[in-house]
Amino acid sequence: MELTLLGTGTPGGLPRPDCPCAACAVSVGDDARASTALLVDDALLLDLTPGAALAAARAGRSLAGVRQVLLSHPHDGPAVEAPAGLPTPGRVADGRELALISGHQVRAIALDMPGTGYAVTGPDGKKLLYLPPGTAPAGLTEGLEPYDMVVLDVVARPDALARLRAAGGVSASTDVIAVHIDHDVFPGAELHRRLEAAGARTVPDGETLPVGEYRAVPDLPRRTLVLGGARSGKSVEAERRLESFPDVVYVATGGSREDDRDWADRIALHRDRRPHSWRTVETCDLVPLLSEDGPPLLVDCLALWLTDALDSVGAWDDERWAAGGRRALHERTDALVAAVRATRRTVVAVSNEVGSGIHPATASGRRFRDELGRLNAAFAAECEHVLLVVAGQALPLRPR
Repeated sequence: MELTLLGTGTPGGLPRPDCPCAACAVSVGDDARASTALLVDDALLLDLTPGAALAAARAGRSLAGVRQVLLSHPHDGPAVEAPAGLPTPGRVADGRELALISGHQVRAIALDMPGTGYAVTGPDGKKLLYLPPGTAPAGLTEGLEPYDMVVLDVVARPDALARLRAAGGVSASTDVIAVHIDHDVFPGAELHRRLEAAGARTVPDGETLPVGEYRAVPDLPRRTLVLGGARSGKSVEAERRLESFPDVVYVATGGSREDDRDWADRIALHRDRRPHSWRTVETCDLVPLLSEDGPPLLVDCLALWLTDALDSVGAWDDERWAAGGRRALHERTDALVAAVRATRRTVVAVSNEVGSGIHPATASGRRFRDELGRLNAAFAAECEHVLLVVAGQALPLRPR
């Protein structure tokens, strides 16, 4: 079974007409995208978009052999008109199946938003799943047989990918293709970097892809460190790297602070944007978590872990620091770094980059800055991937 992507953008296309944003301004060439439409084996067309025949011709395909046109988007207006020679567009009711004369079997998938998803099984037995923009499958249960290819809105609905992974519909060998691309992610390298972190990819309009053909599926690095200054976007970047995976353990090292409303507001902001399937553990005891098997860990953040460690060894007192506090701290940091080296879990850790800021006026402030710099360097040395986030832009320091 072959899939030709006649378009890979949102219904309005990319660039959006009359949109002055920077992402639209640079969406040219391969980064310009027509509304998403899929041509399967030149026999089945999923979603009828303006200029479909011309898009097919540009891709070296023809719509002359199309025997079925199926719509996925919700539609309350007048009937969609098909170009001459194409069958009248239709829709399959949720849960119903349709057998095509071409040998394809199509089943309609219920979604959590208006619209219809389609699972297509080709004559060769290969399986394809297509979801319309802004949707995720509804009512999935574990034990789903993996699809060979999944085509969906990865950027806007990473939780859809997480649901499919949890149910077994997406495995390590599933080719995940991102479509319905909009201007909310900068095109080019930034888009590809974001998708790679989700184990997905996108292709230019007009590409033809063999469904089920083996390819090196992007995989999340096992250990990632995300560095950045205050309000740089480092926590958001770290969360994005795991939002398309189920059963993540969010390790909050900050704890709670009585009568500190600003701190409570910050914690609430972090909690509200996390996927509901994630579990939160509030602890600074990281070594046991890293030593046991389990789902991915997101540790936010190492600077707060270090603050707790400095408290525990009395590092703020010069005499206690000189009398054994320094040695005790380094023993704790060495144990943490050793646990990171030995861990079998996927880990994404966040830390502050404070070495470029104001020179601290106090000895204890300089002590914290120096020790955090040492911890960041040692932790980064054990990670396959290290990122520095500046003004919301993630800069790879160690590409995997």
